[in-house]
Amino acid sequence: MSVKLYVGNLPYSVTSEDLEDLFRPFGPVLSSHVITDRITGRSRGFGFVELASAEAAEAAINQLNQREYEGRTLIVNEARPRPERPSNQFGYDRGGGPSRGGRRPPRGSGRSPRW
Repeated sequence: MSVKLYVGNLPYSVTSEDLEDLFRPFGPVLSSHVITDRITGRSRGFGFVELASAEAAEAAINQLNQREYEGRTLIVNEARPRPERPSNQFGYDRGGGPSRGGRRPPRGSGRSPRW
């Protein structure tokens, strides 16, 4: 059974290929992915690696967690599933709703004030 690991405090220069190379000595790497900023494309300093077996994952955690790599102390542990969270802080989806564009008459259209 494969195991996904979280790898934190990565140097910003590390690529997904570098991450795969780092974990390859522990066993087959099924996937590796450095998380990047959507806008800038720059690394966010963490990523995920999926190893083929629990034994390989345990060995990688034991050998790499708290190890210095390119001047930074790595954090390596088993990845936790992302918690379900509401789409905003109030717990409901704002959605788009129907558009009201074009319905309101322009200002000064001859309409009398409401008071």
